[in-house]
Amino acid sequence: MCLAVPGKVVGIEERDGTRMARVDFGGAVKEVCLAYLPDIEVGDYAIVHVGFALQRLDEAAALATLDLFARIGALEEEFGDAWSRAAAEAGTDREEDVR
Repeated sequence: MCLAVPGKVVGIEERDGTRMARVDFGGAVKEVCLAYLPDIEVGDYAIVHVGFALQRLDEAAALATLDLFARIGALEEEFGDAWSRAAAEAGTDREEDVR
């Protein structure tokens, strides 16, 4: 499933003439294009879909949506690492197992 997910802009840079951001989605940080929101700033929240920030969102609405998505498992489905989940369920630390 591909959701439009709210996230917090934690960093902005220009890359090849395009504003790009690092956006935190409740712990998962992804690169996002800001072409549709050229005036967004660090600390703002935006709804992101397929790598593009589409709409600014107030913090209360963003946090409420992230909480709801977390409770129904949508964030894990969208951003989770299946290997880490499996290791946690098995009671092992995946990074220790890799070493």
